[in-house]
Amino acid sequence: MGGIVIVLSIVVTSFIIMYKFFPAEISYQFSLLLFALVGYGLIGFLDDFIKIALKRNLGLTSKQKLVGQIVVAVIFYVLLHVNNFPTTVSLPGTTIEWELGFLYPFLIIFMMVGSSNAVNLTDGLDGLLAGTAAVAFGSFALLAANSFPHFNTVMVFSLAVVGALLGFLVFNAHPAKVFMGDTGSLALGAAIASVAILMKLEILLVIIGGVFVIETLSVIIQVISFKLTGKRVFKMSPLHHHYELKGWSEWRVVTTFWIVGIIFAIIGIYIEVALT
Repeated sequence: MGGIVIVLSIVVTSFIIMYKFFPAEISYQFSLLLFALVGYGLIGFLDDFIKIALKRNLGLTSKQKLVGQIVVAVIFYVLLHVNNFPTTVSLPGTTIEWELGFLYPFLIIFMMVGSSNAVNLTDGLDGLLAGTAAVAFGSFALLAANSFPHFNTVMVFSLAVVGALLGFLVFNAHPAKVFMGDTGSLALGAAIASVAILMKLEILLVIIGGVFVIETLSVIIQVISFKLTGKRVFKMSPLHHHYELKGWSEWRVVTTFWIVGIIFAIIGIYIEVALT
């Protein structure tokens, strides 16, 4: 239920604020942000519903989930394309940019699917994802505000996400009383990717979302190492479980990851604001 509440609160809050203060900017970009959030949220909801209501522990299969994520990402790109969205990618902190052309849709799909799964992997301890995601969305909100009035839509949406997550965190901090499940984590992952795409900060997402990247890399490294050598690099992956098994308390792991997320956010903001 936590994921449903998060998604609904973001949709309702962002729409009310946009309608009241920026009615002229309720455009395709705002629709795309909501589409990514709700589209991936529905995939997560199906997974959670099958697990809980139908009593099937695995929920959707990995292939079913991947197909759904790709389909939503493809539709997302098509909606961008029909609105003549630029297919360039810029290197943060520089004036360098590349025209990807026909490769750009593959980047969009990779970002949407990769980000949703990376954020989903991070959702493993009480308050971990809510805190790190709030920091990441807050960073994009600040960058959007710095570009006023070009990204009002992104600013309002990102702040709505931050508000939803902070409200959720009250009940999700250790010991958690409410959980977001795949409904929330997949929706948040797609939402932050769509925010980065619309702001043309595709590469900067890797920095601001550094915690999510590290969590994903820990899983990849663990799998490759075990398959090639039969040995594990970490006691358990994703990385937050490694520190748990090393004896860290859950609260220590979560707060440490929050701090790391804040550091990545500061670096990302500095690169984009100070160096550009």
